[in-house]
Amino acid sequence: MNARPPRLGDTRLVAVDGPSGAGKSTFATELAQQIDAQLISTDHFATWDDPTTRWWPRLVQALQAVARNEEGRYRKTDWSQGFPCVGEGDEVVITPRRTIILEGFSSARKANTRLSLAIFVDHGDERARLERAVKRDGEHQREHFLRWQQYERGWFAVDETRARADYVVTSSS
Repeated sequence: MNARPPRLGDTRLVAVDGPSGAGKSTFATELAQQIDAQLISTDHFATWDDPTTRWWPRLVQALQAVARNEEGRYRKTDWSQGFPCVGEGDEVVITPRRTIILEGFSSARKANTRLSLAIFVDHGDERARLERAVKRDGEHQREHFLRWQQYERGWFAVDETRARADYVVTSSS
């Protein structure tokens, strides 16, 4: 990983992407601990109705500050009321450092030109991934996850995320 040049100022930005329920968060958390990296999640931005688009400029703005060797800031999407309130959650400060890991669906998108490394976490069994996500977030989210999986299939096909990844990690649990 250190052989890859930083593309965010002096910081290496590593994306951990993949479909819902594949194990991205677990993998990214363990990696961040191992290499002492800051972890940011696309879940801080995305909503059921906006998986990839309108929120992206907020993240880019925060990362641009890091590229200037300044702290970047954003507010998480607040889900505490059971529905998304964009930009009304806790403030997150992104500090310039050796490595930042951006974890979550669409983090390794083609438009993310600041990436030093892209990792795609996969678990080929879509039904098993659905059950993992529902177990994690609750049965009341099942219909949202079914729509989300359909969106993911289209996104990954067009974006070619898996094919462009530097590494593909296959989870089995």
